[in-house]
Amino acid sequence: MSKEIELVKHLDQVNAVATEYLKGLDASQISRELDIPRTRVLSLLNDWREMAASNQAIHARAREALAGADKHYSSLISKAYEVIEAADVTNNLTAKTTAIKLITDIEAKRLDMLHRAGLLDNKEIAEEMATMERKHEILINILKDVAQKYPSVRTEILSRLSEVTREAVVIDS
Repeated sequence: MSKEIELVKHLDQVNAVATEYLKGLDASQISRELDIPRTRVLSLLNDWREMAASNQAIHARAREALAGADKHYSSLISKAYEVIEAADVTNNLTAKTTAIKLITDIEAKRLDMLHRAGLLDNKEIAEEMATMERKHEILINILKDVAQKYPSVRTEILSRLSEVTREAVVIDS
């Protein structure tokens, strides 16, 4: 009977750790939150992954959840592009800059989600990152062009670009 009680306690701990992990906490944060040593948290996470990987029902639900989340991210990105188009029509550069930043953030979160789920290997991540960097550079160049064309919003664009890129942005005259 003692082994059964130990197993139940172990599974309760695995469940508690997995719940926090799925909320987005890392091993150190889970350790602090649940007052469990970090090495134990890592061990419990590995146990959870092994159990989940061997359970077909959990695997199917996880795939459905990931597909739903990925579709949701795509929808959010599509809406952000609509904001960019509307901002172009109304010359609202603040909204455009904010939407561009939002797209970058959403893409990063989606990649993180897929990576955490183990769906992307290092090669795929590198390719996705390269694609995101190319898009990022294109969007920055578009904003620089707009800033050069419309001096009245130049300061705002440069300020926002500097904030996002964390470096001084210079526009050639």
